[in-house]
Amino acid sequence: MVRGVGVGKRRVVVDGPSNLGLRPPKEGTVPGCYKLAGALRDLGFVGRIGAGDAGCVTPPRYDRGNWKPGDGVFNAAAMAEYSLRVAERVGRLVDEGNFVVLLGGECSNLLGPAVALRRRGRFGVVYLDGHSDFRTVENSPYVGAAGGEALALVTGRGQADLTDLDGLSPYVRDEDAALLGIREDDSDIDELRSVGIATWRAAEIDAGTPGKVLERMEGLDGFWVHLDVDILDAAVMPAVDSPDPGGLRHDELRELLRPLLASEKCVGIDVGIFDPDLDPEGKYAVELTDTLVAALT
Repeated sequence: MVRGVGVGKRRVVVDGPSNLGLRPPKEGTVPGCYKLAGALRDLGFVGRIGAGDAGCVTPPRYDRGNWKPGDGVFNAAAMAEYSLRVAERVGRLVDEGNFVVLLGGECSNLLGPAVALRRRGRFGVVYLDGHSDFRTVENSPYVGAAGGEALALVTGRGQADLTDLDGLSPYVRDEDAALLGIREDDSDIDELRSVGIATWRAAEIDAGTPGKVLERMEGLDGFWVHLDVDILDAAVMPAVDSPDPGGLRHDELRELLRPLLASEKCVGIDVGIFDPDLDPEGKYAVELTDTLVAALT
């Protein structure tokens, strides 16, 4: 019996190592989350989950140029082109009956799967993240880093060159989205709930939460899981760009993921934000890999 994967689906792993949607950690550097896939693969992730290898969708160069606040999302043109290439790869893999594990990268990696699935019907997203990623020009002084805007973008909020690829906006309807793991002080929770996006703070997640999420996905053609590993508490996962207290423990994340990934309606998951540059001894990579393997097998 296969646990942790939608019924009858073969696991495949594809790398999507884009860092285009994050701010540089300091001037003259680039975000290290593009190394996530390599760190997990080096720990035997692909073999440990019994997956096929679907290759790598190589991202464009990270280059913010002369971007300044007020210019919109930086790296937007590169991100749009990349998202369409990821969409082609993910869509083909889904059509072949696979369960897709997309190793990022950062949160804008969700755009590719969202476009792929929108082309194929009405799909939901289960968004697991320590932050709401719902920043728009309506609720923030300016936008810039798409990683902090990814849930807004896939639900059709933001600049059209990212929200309306192939004329498909919105990729996910508000009522087909569920957000889990945000912290107590998240400023967007009232807006999220007012537009119909089901939202659970990290402290509100319990054993009954996955069932409630799955009920929300009933009637859809399927759903995708987005995992930003900063849903984990900073004490157990500090190797992210915005670590915060008040998150989940590894055992809690495993118990949240298992029933979601085991649903026959779940077609895949993307994993992002872990930064190996912030984990020089490799401790957090080992713990993250173990958690993902346990949830997928």
